[in-house]
Amino acid sequence: MKEDGTLFPSSSRLAEINSMENQDTKPKIECKGLWKIFGPNPTKIVNDWDDYKDLSKTELVKKTSCVVGVRNINLSVRTGEIFVIMGLSGSGKSTLLRCINLLHKPTAGSVVIDGEDITKLSTASLRNLRRQKIGMVFQHFALLPHRRVIDNVAYGLEVRGIDKNKRYEKAREMLELVGLQGWERQFPHELSGGMQQRVGLARALATNPEILLMDEAFSALDPLIRRQMQDEFIRLLKVVNKTIVFVTHDLHEALRIATKIAIMRAGVVEQIGTPAEIVLNPKTTYVAEFVKDLPKAKFVTAGDIMEPAEKWTMPVNSTVDQIINKMDIEGLWYAYVVDEHQRIKGVIDYRNLSNGNGKLREDMIEGSYPSKSQQTFLEELIKMAAKTSIPIAITDDSNRLVGVVTRERLLSTLSS
Repeated sequence: MKEDGTLFPSSSRLAEINSMENQDTKPKIECKGLWKIFGPNPTKIVNDWDDYKDLSKTELVKKTSCVVGVRNINLSVRTGEIFVIMGLSGSGKSTLLRCINLLHKPTAGSVVIDGEDITKLSTASLRNLRRQKIGMVFQHFALLPHRRVIDNVAYGLEVRGIDKNKRYEKAREMLELVGLQGWERQFPHELSGGMQQRVGLARALATNPEILLMDEAFSALDPLIRRQMQDEFIRLLKVVNKTIVFVTHDLHEALRIATKIAIMRAGVVEQIGTPAEIVLNPKTTYVAEFVKDLPKAKFVTAGDIMEPAEKWTMPVNSTVDQIINKMDIEGLWYAYVVDEHQRIKGVIDYRNLSNGNGKLREDMIEGSYPSKSQQTFLEELIKMAAKTSIPIAITDDSNRLVGVVTRERLLSTLSS
């Protein structure tokens, strides 16, 4: 543990999670035409929506005594994604989350998990699904006050009928994972808010669910503790492979932890996209208003804006004429020399080349060049771009060139 009490790197590389490629293309969770209406005769509202769609929320309540929680939601969550549902209070985000595990039974539509429509399950099958496959972390911790920490964490295993020794062993393992080793015998009221939330997270993880639903999990915490819990959460996700659906009203929090974001308003999803797509390409006026004051440099990565590597590369065995010709066509002052594996051998300055049919000489290749990974935020790229005129090489872990970020591209992104 660090001196500041955290268990994670202070510069946790969230974007590493955001850029991960998912090998399983089948949706883990799907919501299809999902509606949830609270009030009497809710099916009539769905079937006759055209008669009600122009009414305000207040007018609809006055006329029908019904409230629209979510309306005609269609979305999918892939295995391993951190899917964040965000919106202001009353937008329907928590209602949508509770529809996913049927804590709220949908008025219409379906919720499909691993290809099975769970709205058609029997009560016993649904109970088994929740116990075996889905965990939930609540905003206000929802710990059992009369039970010690270890018993809170082991509760889900106890419900399953797991032997006491085995469930305690698993509970201790989860407490160690969230940094609470040694606190097993305490009661919840003896822990700080951040520690209580860690207990809640450990309890959800103890049953090893494939899906973790988190409803405003950090919003009850003080700002500093909240930031620490976000970072702790990111650290944990590198250890445990879960599909996460995370509800928040905080856009900064959503951008920090999400691989995909759904922005909701009045029960409807306004836009679904990656953090960069939401920030750089808002699809509606509402979303544009949401993100207009965000510092893009803190949330957009090199991988989001880089130009294709092909434009900037020449094989190491190219002739000078070939290089000059390509740089003329592309309008480049610099080009990267790469080997057959796309690994960078150096950079060429157009002004150091001379006309002729000769081979590329070593003295024409500069071995020093700016380089960053795809996960680097623009904030850091700006600092690097200020010190060099050479476009920044974006590389993978094997030093292969995967893209290039120019000063012009940086400026256009920040000014758009």
